Amino acid sequence: MTFDDRIGELNALTRGWVNYFKLATMWGKLHDLDGWVHNRLGYCIWKQWKRPNRRRRAFIQLGVDPDHAFAWAYCRHSGWRISQSPIMTMTITLERLKQRGYISFEDYYSKVAYV
Repeated sequence: MTFDDRIGELNALTRGWVNYFKLATMWGKLHDLDGWVHNRLGYCIWKQWKRPNRRRRAFIQLGVDPDHAFAWAYCRHSGWRISQSPIMTMTITLERLKQRGYISFEDYYSKVAYV
């Protein structure tokens, strides 16, 4: 599944789920859910990069200095642990995900909620 397909399905799920529960007050739950989804998308991106050399090049393209890019690209931690690391939260930001078409739960809820 491509990343754009994943974003499209996630946006459809976001719209449906938030529209169903829009009468409830759920800012805190949506904030937590957005954090988890952000980590999960970071994990998917990490897995798409597959090899350490590609990860290093991607980090450098995203603005990380080469020494830190090398250290994190060849890190032996699991993908989920890397997705929660400072390097991924610094490079795979919410703004970059929004450029790819991602709609966060909180943003969509603020549009449709009757609060």
